[in-house]
Amino acid sequence: MDCTFKTERGNFNYRVGLIITNGRKILMARNPNEERAFYYSVGGRVRFGESLTEAALRELKEETGIDCEIDRLAAIHENFFTCDEGVFFHEVSCFFTVKPNEKLLQIPNGHTTDGGPGGEYLEWIDLDDSDGLTIYPDFYRTVDFEKDREIRHFISRE
Repeated sequence: MDCTFKTERGNFNYRVGLIITNGRKILMARNPNEERAFYYSVGGRVRFGESLTEAALRELKEETGIDCEIDRLAAIHENFFTCDEGVFFHEVSCFFTVKPNEKLLQIPNGHTTDGGPGGEYLEWIDLDDSDGLTIYPDFYRTVDFEKDREIRHFISRE
């Protein structure tokens, strides 16, 4: 059972995200069935009784088909937003950097995931050439997680 619940005011999600980089490129997910074109982190909801690291490793395997090592907890993101269907969300996500192996670094653009919504695929986004792309969370553009080794805390309100 996922750690998510509905309230009178909206939905709560507890999730993990993965920061998978290859130089200035970052592996992101996208669902072409969404009305708006946007990219988001590989990851998903934490299951009840599952540690954050266990959830991160499970989501990594589900979405890429590849086992890798988690490097470290890199960021905590509190996100408050209203989805396209008009539902308010309060989301807490813990982001982990990954020690990518060669197999992970060779995932081709368009790789279809087994996890996530139907039709979801992965794409390497060049952060130096990403103007005009909508990327969530936005801190991917501003923080170099390979150099900045502190755990960062972000709050977003849309």
